[in-house]
Formats: sequence, structure tokens, C-alpha cells
Amino acid sequence: MRYYIVFDIGGTYVKHAVMNEHGDFLQKGRYRSERHDFHQFRDDLLHIVRQAQANYELSGIAISSAGSVDSDSGIIGGSSALPCIHGPNFKEVFGGATGLPVELENDANCAALGELWKGAGRGCRDIAFVIVGTGIGGAIVKDGHIHKGVHLHGGEFGYMLMDVRYKNGTVECKTWSELAATSALIRMTAEEKGIPQSELDGEKVFALAESGDEAAQSAIDRFYFSLAHGIFNLQYAYDPEKIILGGAISNRPDFVDEINKRLSVLLSLVPIAKVQPVVATCQFKNDANLLGALYHYLERRGELGEASG
Repeated sequence: MRYYIVFDIGGTYVKHAVMNEHGDFLQKGRYRSERHDFHQFRDDLLHIVRQAQANYELSGIAISSAGSVDSDSGIIGGSSALPCIHGPNFKEVFGGATGLPVELENDANCAALGELWKGAGRGCRDIAFVIVGTGIGGAIVKDGHIHKGVHLHGGEFGYMLMDVRYKNGTVECKTWSELAATSALIRMTAEEKGIPQSELDGEKVFALAESGDEAAQSAIDRFYFSLAHGIFNLQYAYDPEKIILGGAISNRPDFVDEINKRLSVLLSLVPIAKVQPVVATCQFKNDANLLGALYHYLERRGELGEASG
């Protein structure tokens, strides 16, 4: 049996787990993320590694992180809620301090890999993984591997232009994130009701709709149609076996049903479109990033074959 320490570096918390090569969780915990001081960030993470080493003979460190992760170099580019993680070489810093192999990958890619390995995408080779949060992000899995793209923008579905209008010599456009993220739902409801966005969150919008509020009901309907619109486009641009949805809002029990209702309407309006997208939600929820980080580690190190389903 091999044991690994796995980290999911988020803007508020760093989650961690000791896992074996089969993806079983043996210990789990979390601590607050250090945002600005990388020395403190390093010490916090190494403290968890040493605690785990007191009970387990660790074979490696697997990391899921926000940002544009270069899995080859070990450097995290781009930007995130944790400015201090951008620049240092994680493989050199944490590998050098522990003597353990280190592998890291972007958090959305890890979530997709976790679902591919053990979750909603199990048995698939081609999936699109869409995270619906404050914005929309995601990942593309092709032939069982993450497709990052030449600019590391593979899976940045939120950039898709969904509503382009030409008016009086000017062009106006809105992206999928602007129309179908949870922030868009809140914005649309606030505009319909004439109240500040700060008075609402996603849960309040749905509660209003359930109590009969027509403004909230209208905003939710447009929100679901915008989600269905983007999913329709992804299906015909990439043609994956499944489109898997993550994010807190995907925990709603009627989430997929509501999207499928709108997809059926869109398909009825495009007679040549015969493929019904297969939509599912993330099975591992908050643990998908940890599971996928381990999968990525095992794949990179050539140890995946030893990890039976």
C-alpha cells in the first residue's frame, strides 16, 4: 500500500487528505489559506506534511491549485485570491524540503479528473466539466487526458460569447459567465426587483421563487436557459460523452432536470440537432479536487496502473 498527502489550495482554505493509491481517504482536514506571505504558506503546508509523516510513510505530494498551473515546471502563473502562490516553484520548494516527488495541477482540471476516475465520468474518455460559480470555468477531458490548449485556456467556457448585438453602429456582447453564472442570476433578480445585489444570494433567489416571487422566477428561467444554451453549444463544438456540472448550485436536486427541460426546447427549435447532451452533476462535490490531484499525480508518475478502480 502506498500513501500520499494531497492538498487542494483554495482562496479561503487549504484542504488536505492522506490517501492511498486507490483513492481512499484515510485522513482529512483543512486550515486557513495564507494569501500574501509565501514563507508562511510554505511552513503551513510543510507542517501538515510532517504531521502525516508521523503516521504514514508517504510516497509523494499531490496538489490541486487555482491559477494557470504549469504541471511540468511546477510554477503557478496567472492570478488568484492567493497572490503569494504565483511565482515560486512548488516542485523545488516542497520537493526540496521533504525529499518527496511533487505533482500539481489546476483545480478545475483536478475536479474533472476526479470525476473521470471515480465519479460521474467514470468509464468515459471524453467529457466537458463545467463549474458554475461566481463565474463559469471548467475543463476538457479528451481521450482520458486534460486538454489544456496552447495558451492553457482549455476549459475556460465562461469566455464564450452568448449574446452579440449590433446596434446603431456599436457592438454589445455578453459572455456565458455574464449570463449563466450564479452572479448573473443574482444580478438579474436584483434588476427585476429594483433592489441592490448585496441583498441577495443564490439561496435567497430560489427561496423567493419558491414563495411565488415572479421576478425571481423569471430570472431563474433565463438563468437555466442560458446554461442550456451554453451546454448545447459545447455538445456540438466538442461532442463529449457527458457534460458534468459542478459548483454549489449543482447540488440542487432539480438542477439537471431544469436544464434538460430547456435543452429539449432548444433542440425542438433546431431540427437538424439530433444529439441530446448527457448532463450529470459532480458526484464527489468538495472532494473532487483532492481525488483528481491524486489521479494526476499517479498518472504523471506512471503509477496509475497500480491503482485499481
